[in-house]
Order: sequence, then structure tokens, then C-alpha cells
Amino acid sequence: MPKHIGIVGCSYEGAALCYQTICNEGASHLGEHAHPEVSLHTYPLSDYMPFITTGNWRSVADLMLSSADKLAKTGADFLICPDNTIHQAFELVTADTPLPWLHISETVAVLAQENHYKKLGILGTKYLMEGPVYSEKLKLKNISFVIPNEEERLVINDIIFKELVYGKIVEKSKEYIHNLIQEFKTRGCDAVILGCTEIPLIVLPHESVLPVLDSTRILARAALNYAIDKKFAEKSDRF
Repeated sequence: MPKHIGIVGCSYEGAALCYQTICNEGASHLGEHAHPEVSLHTYPLSDYMPFITTGNWRSVADLMLSSADKLAKTGADFLICPDNTIHQAFELVTADTPLPWLHISETVAVLAQENHYKKLGILGTKYLMEGPVYSEKLKLKNISFVIPNEEERLVINDIIFKELVYGKIVEKSKEYIHNLIQEFKTRGCDAVILGCTEIPLIVLPHESVLPVLDSTRILARAALNYAIDKKFAEKSDRF
């Protein structure tokens, strides 16, 4: 039997996309209408935001651990979190976790290495782009990266929190993000990390001038593989 996947959500759009990907792609592995058992728990984003904006990662971790405990009680075998930003609290979470986790940026770094990417552009919240979540994992794979400048990071942050977390697609914002991806290409990047679980709503692979590493779907597929045959776990230092 496949393992039971527990999803620790933060923003509902990202959690929904992760859940949908697991269920949609499960059938290709397990047969018509089939997918691993999945449970989801999420506190409202409003509970997380005061801690994120002040850098209080201990309190972020406490919320994640509370979700983890609830999911453990439902019978989940392992956990994922389709939210890049709050992975900054990951080490605090894993110190007290009731279950093992997959790390979102590690799954992305593994796939980037498999595709022989050498330099990646990173898009996400300003907390994500300025923090260690991707830099640490990419350095372990000898993959370099670039982020937008400070002004651009603030614009992206507004697009995420004022539009995308509500599922709102604004054409001007979409154009802005795609122009940044073009700039990444000019700076020598060979792919771009969509390091926010909502950015895939506004950046479609066939519209991007660079290959996209969609962190939400990559994590969902890694969880699906692990639930079925431990394929990803064999490459991971998290187990």
C-alpha cells in the first residue's frame, strides 16, 4: 500500500495545487482514479504572517509542528509543506517533528542537478529570495543562482501577497514576472525556480523563455514517488 501523505499547508492556493497534483498524477502510477491517501491541515495565512514579517521562525515552526501533530494523528506516514518561505523554520521543525519530511528546495535541487542546470534564477517572496532556503541546497549541488534586485523583490512580494495568494491573475503582473525571467536569461541562467507555491499560477512553462522548476509540483511528485516506492528517499539526506 502507498504511504499516507500529510500536507502542512500555509497559503490555500499553494496547498490546493500540491494536493491536486498528487491526486491527478497518482492515477498514472496506481491506476484509474487512484492516488495515495492524503491528509491536509493548514492554519490560516493570517496566523503565519505576523511571524514571517518579523522573522520569528520559532513561532512559524510551532505552527508547522502543530499541523504535523494533527496529521500524525490522522495516520500520515510522512509530511510535506508546499510553502517555500516557511521552510526557513525547517531545522526547528525537524528537531521536534513526529514524522519525517521532504524538503521542498532539496527536491528542486535534486531535479536541477539531474537536468545539469548550472545557474538558476530564483523567484519567490522577498523572505524566500533573501533567505537561506534555496542558497544552502543549491550550493551543496554546486549550482549557482541569482535573485532580482531589492526593488524588484518588493514588487514580486506585493504581487504574491496582494494578488496570487487570492488566486488573482493580473496581466500587468504576469508581464512583469516574465520580464524578470528574460533578465535571468540575459544574466546567464539556464532555468528559473518558481520558489513560491503561487507563482505557477502566473508563469506557465510554455510561456517562459527559460525552463521552469515549479517547486510546488516538484515537491508533489517527489512525495508521490516516495509514497509509492521510496524513489526520492534513496537520494535524500532527510531520512
